[in-house]
Order: sequence, then structure tokens, then C-alpha cells
Amino acid sequence: MAVLGAQLVITLVMVSVIQKLSPHYSFAKWILCRTGLYRYLHPTDDELRSRGGVPKEKPPKGGRNKQANGSGAAAAQFHIPRSIEVDLLTSPVLERDVVHLRYFTEYQWLLDFSVYTGIVYVVSELFHFYYPLRHEINLSMVWCLLVIFFALKLLSSLTVLYFQSEESIGERSMVIVACLVYLLVAMVVLIVDERILETGLEDAYASFNASASKFLTEQGLPSSGPASKIVVKFFLAMGCGLLGSLFTFPGLRMAKMHWDSLKYCRGNRLLQVLLNLSFVLPFILVILWIRPISRDYLTVRVFQGMQQPLLKPHVFETLRLLLVIFVVVVRFALMPIYLQSYLNLAHDKIMDLRKEAGRITNVEFKQKISSIFYYLCVVTLQFAAPLILCLYLTLMYKSLGGFSWAGIFRESVVLQHECAASETEGAGGAVSQGDGDFNILESAQSLQASFSSLKNVFSTEVYKGFLGFATWWSYFTLFATSSLGIVYQSYFNKT
Repeated sequence: MAVLGAQLVITLVMVSVIQKLSPHYSFAKWILCRTGLYRYLHPTDDELRSRGGVPKEKPPKGGRNKQANGSGAAAAQFHIPRSIEVDLLTSPVLERDVVHLRYFTEYQWLLDFSVYTGIVYVVSELFHFYYPLRHEINLSMVWCLLVIFFALKLLSSLTVLYFQSEESIGERSMVIVACLVYLLVAMVVLIVDERILETGLEDAYASFNASASKFLTEQGLPSSGPASKIVVKFFLAMGCGLLGSLFTFPGLRMAKMHWDSLKYCRGNRLLQVLLNLSFVLPFILVILWIRPISRDYLTVRVFQGMQQPLLKPHVFETLRLLLVIFVVVVRFALMPIYLQSYLNLAHDKIMDLRKEAGRITNVEFKQKISSIFYYLCVVTLQFAAPLILCLYLTLMYKSLGGFSWAGIFRESVVLQHECAASETEGAGGAVSQGDGDFNILESAQSLQASFSSLKNVFSTEVYKGFLGFATWWSYFTLFATSSLGIVYQSYFNKT
């Protein structure tokens, strides 16, 4: 308690809240069961028989023995015309229906834990606003890091499914191609000059290399740096390629739901504007990191009739962070509309089936309808996990990069890591004093000084550069994949 102070109190209180309230109150369940979603029910066999003109079979003699041999299951399967006209009944999505769906537990944990992490982050930011950090660890960053880990883990597990099934050859090839394409795009992006793309990687690498070299020298390991710049950028490009492959099918799914949502909301112009705005906003976030058309245009250029630019640099940074929060809030507010457009695919499948000739079994007919609802949690994860990942990468970028939410109102922002670094240097000087006798206190102080110098390796510039690039790349891949999905949908509907 004396080491971590109020942050440990906030963490313990939130852990207690999770333990007590999570079984009774769930944001994930509220989205699926309290926002008016409804699903389509498949017709019964009797209704299919009557509509398809299939006579009801009489039970044969000795039916018990034949059913025991498996002929009862064969008798329950019959063929109906594909053009059969049946009316699908609807039912509201209830909690008892979704708890048995695949990936429901993972979906509930990710969304609920993200909400609790957001509460911890907000409370910690308010506390740090009045009582800045000095020798403490920002525990809210640990919570954010856990959310990012869970989001990446779930996206990876969803992507691995395409490699485990023998029927997913096309999906598997698409994931591999997307990984290679994004790897190539990342290599091109990483050689773009910092005056064009504001990633901050050059300053981050210079700061990390100098600090790491100094740390290794103090530990008796003379070194000019732990890794060359080309090696660092190569591994960054590899990570970007993997992230692009994880965002492939979530982006395509988002494009499909967006296209269907616009189709179902043709009579509501306001809703169409909101849907298109939510789709375009990630592109606006992407261009905010392109210096000539964002920072230089808003913070450097002085327009005719004005004496100063439109925005000051610190105001621009804060507005860029606030826009991320706005994008995520808008997407989650429209999430029920997107999910309902997905559930409506059951009705669309039956409409498309009526245009085909031939016959189909009753089991396959019912599976076409019920499979849509069975994959609801998978689709919800594909929609929510990339947004959560982008949001908490941005929150870590803000806190570890030394930015401030109050940049709109005040200009002087003190970077907490710089204060900590200066104070640890003074502490390190005090530790070096002594008569050379070994004792436990001096060993502890020496170990603490080593950890403090290791902490200084990861300076504000390092966090600002690498987290800023990761944040920008997440927005870029999400928008790029969604845009390709929209292009595919438009081409597919024309043909």
C-alpha cells in the first residue's frame, strides 16, 4: 500500500466490483438482449411438408425396431423445392438464447472487462490530474495492456479457425494474402519521411538506442545499441502484417453489415448519415497523422485575414485524442443496427433461395436460417474487438506519451516520465555514496537504482513513437479492409 498508494486501492476496489457485479450486470448481455434485436426462427417440419407438397409418411410396421436401427432419422429428412414460400417468424434475442452460443463467454469477458478497465482509467486520470505520479507505477496501463492482450488473443483465435477447417481454403488463402500485402504496405510506410507521416519512430529509436546503450554500459556490457534501425523496422513490419491479417475478416464483416444497414435504412436519411459518418471517421483519424494535410495545415499555416493558425499544437493533440473517443462511441451506439442487419441475413438467404431451381432437404433449409444466429457472438467479436483494441492503444498512447486531456484549456503540460527520470537520477546519486561495506539495505538500493535506470530506457519519446505508430496502423488497417469490402460489395451487387 505504501508503494502503490491510491492506485492499488482503485485496483482492489474494481476487482471487488468485478467479482460482485459481473454475474448480475453485464454490458455485453445488454447489447445483445436489451437493444431490440430479434432473430428469425426456422419453420417446423410439418409446415415445410404442407408448403412443399410433401405427404406425411406413415410410420412403418415395427417402427420401434427400425427407429432403433436409425431409419427414424432418415424418415425425418425429406426434400422440398428451393422456391418454397414460407413466412419466417421472429423472436426477440433473449439471454437464455445467447448463453449457449459459441464464443459467448469470450465476448462477454472482453466487453465487460473493457468497461471496467475504462472506469479504472478514468478514475486514475482524475486522480493523477490533481496528484501527479512521482515514484509510482501507472496501474491503469496494466489494465489497458490486458485489454489489448485479450482483444488480440480473441482475434487470433478467430483467425486460426480458418486454418483448422478443411473447408476454409478460400478464407485461409485470403488471410495469407492479406498478411503479405500489409507487410509490403508497412515496409513502404516505414520508409516514408517523418515530415510526411508523423509516426515519431525516428525519435523513438534514437531515444531508445541511446538510453539502452547507456544502461548496458553501466551494467558492464559496452554496446552501441541493442538493435539496428533496419532490424527494428523489419520486426515492426512483421507485426503490422500480422495485425492486418487479424483485421481482414473483421473489416470485411464490417463492410458487409454497413452495406446491409444502408439497405435496411433507406427511408431514414438521418440514420444513413450517421452510418456513413461512422464508416468515414476512421479515415479522418488516419489523415490526422499525415503532417502536410493535418498538423501543418491546422497548426502552422496562417490563413488570410488571421494573425495565427487555427489551432495550437497542444490543442491539436488533444482534439486528435478526443476524436478517437468519439469514433468508438459512435460505432458502439450504432452497433445494434449493424447486428440486426446481420441477423436479417437469414431472411435474405431464403429470398435468394427462392430464385434457384431444384430441391433441398429440410435439414439444410433449417440450417441456413439457424446458422446465422449461431454465429452472432463471433460476428459481434469481429465488430467490437478491433474497436476496443484501437481505443486502448490510444489511451496508452496518451498516458505514456505525455499528453493531456486538458490541452484545450492550458498549454503547459508536464511530462510525468521526465519528472520521474530527474528524480531517479538524484536517487541514484544518493545510492552511490557509502563506505563500500556490503549490507542488505545497500543491495536493495542498488537493485532499485538498476530498475530505475532500466525504466529510463523506455522514455516518453519511445512510448510516443511506437504506440503512436501502432495506433495509426490499427486505424489504417481497419479502414483499408472495410473499404475493400465495400468495393467488393458494390461490384458483387452490380454483377
